[in-house]
Amino acid sequence: MSRPVSRPVVRSRDEPVTGRVGGVGHGGAVDLFADDPMARPLTYPGRVPAGSGVLMDDAYVPLRVEGGERDRWRADGVSLGALLAREGAEPMRGRHRVVAVGSNAAPGQLRAKFRDHGVRPLVPMTAADVTGVVPGVSAHVSRWGYVPAAPIAAPGETAGLFVLWLDEEQLAALDLTEPNYVRRPLAARVVVAAGAPLTGVFVYEGRHGCVADGHGRPRRLTSQRALVQSLLEASPSLRHVCGDTPEDFVANVRDDTVRAEASRILQAEHRTGAGRVGLRERHPDSPSPHR
Repeated sequence: MSRPVSRPVVRSRDEPVTGRVGGVGHGGAVDLFADDPMARPLTYPGRVPAGSGVLMDDAYVPLRVEGGERDRWRADGVSLGALLAREGAEPMRGRHRVVAVGSNAAPGQLRAKFRDHGVRPLVPMTAADVTGVVPGVSAHVSRWGYVPAAPIAAPGETAGLFVLWLDEEQLAALDLTEPNYVRRPLAARVVVAAGAPLTGVFVYEGRHGCVADGHGRPRRLTSQRALVQSLLEASPSLRHVCGDTPEDFVANVRDDTVRAEASRILQAEHRTGAGRVGLRERHPDSPSPHR
């Protein structure tokens, strides 16, 4: 029997659009753009929305996902199809579907990535139930100083994740931001709003394997501070290179040599496989991926 992962309750859809969204455990509305993992690595994966929405520049507009006709989903008082047409954006039928397992689910991180590549951040993001894959931990340190997520196989488990609906330009830009991953068709069941399973869905599969827990199984993603502290406590070699605290770690891995050595230690001491996450063939119903 699958074990569903709960997702916080989204705010009222009648609230003004401000780029803020409510979520359980945040004491009311939270600013989804306040944390930037690239600037503040210990905030990784960033602030993730409570529910579906459309990233529109500096705002996250709540999206009402009902029924199978995607153009009729509602955002900003109009249908999603009308909103995209109004903004001169690619319609839903021409967009690629990518499941986000780490910071790509954070509007602030997506906005920064797209703007760094001269691409407008206008992306529908739908909450989805993904069966068979959960967020794990990649066995490398990113150039920004955090230990990022990577998908791991979890047969029978269902995770609450996000599907990004990307146009060609956005997909190409996001690929460029993921040199430590390979985008592949996802070998998992993805359902949005209790509808039919989506086809042609992609995921970024890690190139470096995943960090194992104390039992040799792929470790699950936790808060960055807790993750780094745990890794330091478990590895004298990592402490010797990176220091004793998460703050020390972040400061020291800014150095390319230290960061490379930290990644080598993770792979030598803690690496395991992720299991079968991505398929090796392109899904016939999806546009050809950029590599």
